[in-house]
Amino acid sequence: MRCLLLGFTVTVSLLLMSCSSDIQDYADSTPRFALEEYFQGELSAHGMVQDRSGKVLRRFTVEMVGHWDGNKGKLEEDFVYDDGELQRRVWHIEKTAEGHYIGTADDVVVPAKGQTRGFALNWRYTLAVPVDGKVWEINFNDWMYQLDERRVINRAEMTKWGFKVGEVTLWIERNI
Repeated sequence: MRCLLLGFTVTVSLLLMSCSSDIQDYADSTPRFALEEYFQGELSAHGMVQDRSGKVLRRFTVEMVGHWDGNKGKLEEDFVYDDGELQRRVWHIEKTAEGHYIGTADDVVVPAKGQTRGFALNWRYTLAVPVDGKVWEINFNDWMYQLDERRVINRAEMTKWGFKVGEVTLWIERNI
């Protein structure tokens, strides 16, 4: 019985490890992702929101403009959803140390804290999300991967009370 339980524990541990990423896994990758360089100027993005089963709920486009002055940046995002809804979010981002960032916006309840290593950024925050006339505080585990100087893929897992409620996938391109 002990061997069976030990085997179960090892199996569950391996499964949990394979489902999570550590930012250090990307330390030696390139290109080096620096928010203050990538999010400078005009960018465009296309994305989708999926529920926890993977069903696509919404599609959207985003026009972005980033401005940096030293270690402080502002990223203006204008969303257009497939149902015609418009949304605007303005991020205020601060580089607090090499590869470490903090971000706030009007609808960000718990500020984003994150870091970059190699071509990856991971940051976590809580966003106030309107759903059917109510506002839910949804936790985001946001991963961005810089593919080259123009393109970033962004995947965010959304959770509430520790349970996955959906995902956001976004393809971002710098307008060079």
